[in-house]
Amino acid sequence: MMELLTSPEAWVALLTLTALEVVLGIDNVIFLSVIVSRIPPAQAEKARKIGLALALIFRIALLSILVWLIGLTEPVITIAKFALSWRDIILIVGGLFLIAKATHEIHAEVEARDHDEQAKASPSAFFWVIMQIIVIDLVFSVDSIITAIGMVQDIEIMVAAVVIAVGVMYLSSGPVAAFVAEHPTTKMLALAFLVLIGVALVADGFHFHIPRAFIYVAICFSAAVEFFNILAKRNRKKRVKSTAG
Repeated sequence: MMELLTSPEAWVALLTLTALEVVLGIDNVIFLSVIVSRIPPAQAEKARKIGLALALIFRIALLSILVWLIGLTEPVITIAKFALSWRDIILIVGGLFLIAKATHEIHAEVEARDHDEQAKASPSAFFWVIMQIIVIDLVFSVDSIITAIGMVQDIEIMVAAVVIAVGVMYLSSGPVAAFVAEHPTTKMLALAFLVLIGVALVADGFHFHIPRAFIYVAICFSAAVEFFNILAKRNRKKRVKSTAG
């Protein structure tokens, strides 16, 4: 352990892996922010904390069974020359779940149905939010940890990177969730991001890799445009108030 603390290579590996885990965690933060907006604020905060705690538990638990996890990349279904591993299947199912969930939420937002407000306050809503968070946490955890295994061999570095990354996710998820709740138009944008991420997961499952850099650049560009729209709307309101005063 002391050798790792005094090794420059170990610190470089930790910083690199932590950065990667934080970037991969963006997907999880977006999903959390959208999904908890469907329940009352008090429950939403509790669900957000539970979701991030589960993310940490899943990642550390998966790190403790590296041999089994690496085995997930072995082919289990082969058709002609095309093979699918358990990891591929998990990514495909998780991606389809994200696409279906985001599409359902978009439809609910467009229709502005009254029963969505009733469902928001139902006792079972909190339970189903937690179940959905568990499903997506598992998908993102498997993808994240398998990526980590390919970069670093020391489990201590992996655990440290995961803990730091989840800490960053915890600090950022609150402001993101509050921003989404305060600005309804950003929720539609976040849902579109989830569709995009779901498509990327499905593509990865079928061995067609879409570079994450492309996705994150698209997300950043769209977020910047939305930020300027919100700023312009806020300035227009101020101008109207000052004119009326």
